[in-house]
Amino acid sequence: MVAVIAVFGPTASGKTAVAEAIADRLGTGIVSCDALQVYRGLPILTNQPSRPTALVGIRALDEEMSVGAYAALAHEAIDGLVMLHGAAVVSGGTGLYLRAALADLAVPPPPAAGVRERIRAEVEREPEAAHERLAGLDPRAAEAVHVNDERRLVRALELAEAGESLVPDDDRLWASATRHPTLIVGLDVPADELERRIVARTDAMFEQGVVEEVRAALGAGISQTAAKALGLSEIATLPEAEARERIIVRTRRYAAYQRKWMRRIPGLVSVDGTRSPEEIAETLLTKASAVT
Repeated sequence: MVAVIAVFGPTASGKTAVAEAIADRLGTGIVSCDALQVYRGLPILTNQPSRPTALVGIRALDEEMSVGAYAALAHEAIDGLVMLHGAAVVSGGTGLYLRAALADLAVPPPPAAGVRERIRAEVEREPEAAHERLAGLDPRAAEAVHVNDERRLVRALELAEAGESLVPDDDRLWASATRHPTLIVGLDVPADELERRIVARTDAMFEQGVVEEVRAALGAGISQTAAKALGLSEIATLPEAEARERIIVRTRRYAAYQRKWMRRIPGLVSVDGTRSPEEIAETLLTKASAVT
């Protein structure tokens, strides 16, 4: 039987409930692979699970979090559960964090202090010249990054200056290798049902007090990474009714992006996400026991 069962899917597909049902049957714990659930102070906005879950609420809102730092913590947590219970469950909707948890990606270290700011200023000032500089340092990355894609252009130049590449020859992101024998599951929910769940979740957030939560978080100070939480800027700047509608639209788009990730994950097993978590868990455990 596999040692790790990873549950992935778009927002509101029911990942948490399925992961908890599997963990209960295996007598083990869950490791989160959600980039924003690592933060304390936004449990409603980031839809944090109610039961203890590894790598949830481990960072203050004013701290930054990188994929490399997350990967080290995830590997430690997964290894600990496998050693103690013989199995671990990984669950979340951040595709890059999922791969970082399950595989050795050799993530480049973050840039030295001041490097990102310098390169961002260069890109904002003269994007064409910055892109030309990238072409001289890393031609393959220059071909893959559009001159108007500021974020990726900045990152590509950071990596190029450090002797790394945004598009390395050995790209492990989409490789099938994992650190432990792993079953990766994708929850498939029809678009109309997913839309209904997204609207219901958004309404529940506002009923539970997400506006007050966001105001308190912003008042205490927040890092650039934590500020990426979906819905935070809308709640901070818009009337409640308008913020609700914008959040639904953005969540719908993010769910579509997550579906694209699902299609690219090597070896992913797609399952019907409309069934009960208990039914899905039983199906997945049967599949996992058949994997050699």
